[in-house]
Amino acid sequence: MSEWIGVAIALLSSCLGGSAAAITRYLVGSADPVTLAILRWGIGFACLLPTAWLLRVRWPPRRDWPAVVTLGLCFFGLFFVLYNIAIGYTTAARASLALATLPLHTMVVGALLGVEPLTMRKTIGVSVAVLGVVAALASGLSAAPQGAWRGELIMTGAVFCMAFYNVWSRPFIQRSSALGFLTVGMGAGAAALILVGSLTGSIAVLGALNTAQWIAGVYLGIGGGALAFILWVMALARATPTRVASTMTVNPIAAGLLATQLVGEPITPNLVVGLVAVFAGIWIATTEPAKREIPTSS
Repeated sequence: MSEWIGVAIALLSSCLGGSAAAITRYLVGSADPVTLAILRWGIGFACLLPTAWLLRVRWPPRRDWPAVVTLGLCFFGLFFVLYNIAIGYTTAARASLALATLPLHTMVVGALLGVEPLTMRKTIGVSVAVLGVVAALASGLSAAPQGAWRGELIMTGAVFCMAFYNVWSRPFIQRSSALGFLTVGMGAGAAALILVGSLTGSIAVLGALNTAQWIAGVYLGIGGGALAFILWVMALARATPTRVASTMTVNPIAAGLLATQLVGEPITPNLVVGLVAVFAGIWIATTEPAKREIPTSS
């Protein structure tokens, strides 16, 4: 039952992440990748820290802090700068399509590190889900921006950061708490981004944003930052990394639907067909037949 709850939480997180991709695409012409990351994680951390203090969360033990901070720097710093660069080259839906390969990356990383066995059922389920995303967006491939392949290539490489984060996070979450782990990691990433932004002038860009852009930026920080990742680490604490990552295949669906309204990216009938395949794949990957117990003689 805990696995199902974890997957349901991860689905909601992935929907919020998809909407954040569309918001990022909307803002990308007005702010550089570091500025966008500062908006998302600076606001996100400002929401998380008081929440964590009020709830008296269990913080990571002292011996785990170097690893938790390093994970935060790699994920909330490096990964999301690359993420924002990628979206600058392509559409929100296509970038999210590359991001949807996360389950495959997570399965491979988890198997290589001996954290999670790679079963045939999980492989089939995630493959069906990813193929569903490809089907959903296939009709839009010919209308992609020139040079869009650069964005998808950068996003695919960046996904390895998130795959390692997914696999390595769970023991640290279990030794502290989901919110405590997330707050420390996001704080480390936000601090590094603000330092880099101060040195490069990226923070100054914030002063040039208009009211509509600030509203989008605040949503990016609260919905796509704090809330989405509170839900994500809660899911990682309840379900295996691959099952959590398999929900990422709904990300391009959410991104495509919102991007249609914000920046005029088209949606097609294939989106509906792909959505059915996505949920079918998630169901396959997240259910295992009950193992028959062999009675033992007393």
